[in-house]
Amino acid sequence: MIGEITADADERMGKTLEAMQGAFARIRSGRAHPGLLDSVRVPYYGSEAPLNQVASVHVEDARTLSVSPWEKSLIPEIERALLKSDLGLNPTTSQDVIHVPLPALTEESRRDLARQARQEAETARIAMRNVRRDAIADIRELLKEKEVAKDDAHRGEERVQAVTDRRIREVDQALQSKEADLMEV
Repeated sequence: MIGEITADADERMGKTLEAMQGAFARIRSGRAHPGLLDSVRVPYYGSEAPLNQVASVHVEDARTLSVSPWEKSLIPEIERALLKSDLGLNPTTSQDVIHVPLPALTEESRRDLARQARQEAETARIAMRNVRRDAIADIRELLKEKEVAKDDAHRGEERVQAVTDRRIREVDQALQSKEADLMEV
């Protein structure tokens, strides 16, 4: 029972880590990568569709993305969606391809992006501590119901804490890597 609680906590913390890494991917660094446009949604036949479902996104060079829509009629809609996005992009169109040059990051914008990354990491840490709290409460409930011995419950709490410490170290390492990437000129 305690092993199941620990495994569940580890799995939930892993999902939190994945969500944080997804948020990090949306924070643009100095280099172009297709994941940067994952948050852009385009009107498509009456509903909003993610950009990567209506077009292919490729890295043209270190500072430019190219978007190739699968339907030519979507070009103006994609341009409008890129302009409306909070990414600060200014797309240009040539024939069937939309070129998205990424503006150079200033020192101030790099600091703002690093601050945003730290905020995402702190949110992930809070979520992990909430998972730890829930797992320990479940273990204590088992102890209260006399389904486990006091020593087993104590060892279970220590295992949950060890899992939490390991996952928070992973968050800190990912944050450190992202900050280094953002501050790199």
